[in-house]
Amino acid sequence: MMEQRSPLPEIDYKRLLETILFRGISPDVMQSIVESSHVRQIQAGEFFFFQEDPIEYLYVLIAGRVKLSQSDSGGEQVLIQIIGPYFVFGAVALTELSGYPVCAEAAENSTALVWSRKEFKILVKQYPLLAINCMQLLAQHAQEVQERFKQLATQRVERRLASTLLRLANQTGRKIAEGILIDIPITRQDLAEMSGTTLFTVSRLLKQWEEQELVISKRETVIIRYPHGLVCIAEDI
Repeated sequence: MMEQRSPLPEIDYKRLLETILFRGISPDVMQSIVESSHVRQIQAGEFFFFQEDPIEYLYVLIAGRVKLSQSDSGGEQVLIQIIGPYFVFGAVALTELSGYPVCAEAAENSTALVWSRKEFKILVKQYPLLAINCMQLLAQHAQEVQERFKQLATQRVERRLASTLLRLANQTGRKIAEGILIDIPITRQDLAEMSGTTLFTVSRLLKQWEEQELVISKRETVIIRYPHGLVCIAEDI
């Protein structure tokens, strides 16, 4: 992997300081931490890392979108999450695990700040607040995994799909005349994998919701016309 120390990309320090990993860090210290990072830029379709690659780096996405996916025992890929700018990924570098549990593929041209395991351990020794933040970040990831399993076990598929669309809208949404555009190419198969259901079920529900004027669904495009309607479905109101 090729990284470089400079030049640094344009960075929104306010958003960076709002992430769990850097919460409570002073602006001056944050600038020093950023200056210790490498920069990695990759094109859409390229990978920051593959599942089971040796864990070497911690990443903070600065620009672009990244798909986090996982292969099952049969080799079939399942989309777990799509992340946007100022999201920390590869956080398992903060643990003693040996291999990444997911793949990280750029859904569009993407830029990330990168620290090696060794470099970040040095930062943790310099700034102990990072250690506390690291524990909170890993706890949040564990809670998200538990919540996903609970949804799969207890929620009707309509609620899971509505929650997935709302989460994507929150992460990547852009207001347009028709509503809120999920501003990343997203297939119905992607939605099926993220919701823990089948392509047929997603297609059926999107068609039903189009008839109810909740969404507009086209090839790799979803527009949410009536967010409150999806919220009612997601929360089973």
